[in-house]
Amino acid sequence: MSAVPVEEQLRILRTGTVDLITEADLRRKLDTGRPLRAKLGIDPTASDIHLGFAVVLRKLRQFQELGHTAVLIIGDFTAQVGDPTGKSATRPRLSKEEVEGFAATYVEQAKRILLEDNLEIRRNSEWLGTMGIEDVLRLAARTTVARMLERDDFSKRYQGGVPISVMEFMYPLLQGWDSVMVQADIELGGTDQLFNNLMGRTLQGQEGQEGQCVLTTPLLEGLDGVQKMSKSLGNYVGIDEAPGEQFGKLLSIPDELMPRYFTLTTGWHPDRIDEVITALAAGDLAPVDAKRLMARTVVDLYHGDGAGAAAEAEFDRVFRSHDAPTDIPEVTIPAAEYRDGTVRLYRVLALAFPKTVPSNKEGKRKIEQGGVRLDGEVVADPDLELTSDELAGRTLQLGKRNWARIL
Repeated sequence: MSAVPVEEQLRILRTGTVDLITEADLRRKLDTGRPLRAKLGIDPTASDIHLGFAVVLRKLRQFQELGHTAVLIIGDFTAQVGDPTGKSATRPRLSKEEVEGFAATYVEQAKRILLEDNLEIRRNSEWLGTMGIEDVLRLAARTTVARMLERDDFSKRYQGGVPISVMEFMYPLLQGWDSVMVQADIELGGTDQLFNNLMGRTLQGQEGQEGQCVLTTPLLEGLDGVQKMSKSLGNYVGIDEAPGEQFGKLLSIPDELMPRYFTLTTGWHPDRIDEVITALAAGDLAPVDAKRLMARTVVDLYHGDGAGAAAEAEFDRVFRSHDAPTDIPEVTIPAAEYRDGTVRLYRVLALAFPKTVPSNKEGKRKIEQGGVRLDGEVVADPDLELTSDELAGRTLQLGKRNWARIL
């Protein structure tokens, strides 16, 4: 039983959310005094969790802090089906091996946010992977095509003549069946998951269970301030990134996004969030100071107390004093990369910074833009060739945050 009064629990849980279906149902569940089962399903379809995805995980942790049980569903079965949410075309299926690799990484990273004590981790292959064709047909009969076409993305694709596979229609039912199997009291998800989560509420009612409440969190804008945070768009902050990288990226967000970032990324109590946002609006807190506070807080969350202050000090040393970082990654250029004894610098960039420079062509473009330095000197020649002796021990810099020492 939670020691926190129901109204205060509701206030905490409602902060930084969009939909709650319904508040009366959630209040009634909380009034029982028993620990609720708060469900979140995640399909392991990529290797990293970023701050945008962490928003709903932080909300799940708040349920834990209030004495409730977090039920984390690893969608190892549904990941192979593919969530059609927001997709304008049928998504290719992932292999079982790909899903297994991503699942291990997701669990490790999710545990950096969630508490261990009242955490239940389940894989939906436990029940979905054992279903026979008769079970699948029974599940398919639980809803209608008309109901599925109420989904905005399905409706747009249907009206536009874009194919929708029957397997995609099955996805909301499979996700909803997860709620039946774990007897969820409430399901969390982004706003794009509202339809799927409501399907769980429907299926529970059909099975004689009390329907789960549905609580959605907003989609966090990325560093560009426009598009939602996404690895594919490059506007993300990974929770596993180095402290300095996180700190530097967070200082680049537009000022107008700070209230949302304080609300959605810090894990703070509503009172503290309101205090900072009010100070910002009144001009009592300068935007640059607020941004640094937010960046320190986020770094501490993922790297431990004090990591944010250390990242800030290192950032100031490098970018205010224009010094090189104290801990520069070392990169060895394989002997096979040297042709006739030399290697072009754009190739070195691709080898040293594969995430930022995915190709030789991109490396050449970076040099042409004037964003590459060798031992502090801007490189002007996009076709610069160097021997191993000319490269050994030198410091390569790309932009403000990418450094490497060539061995």
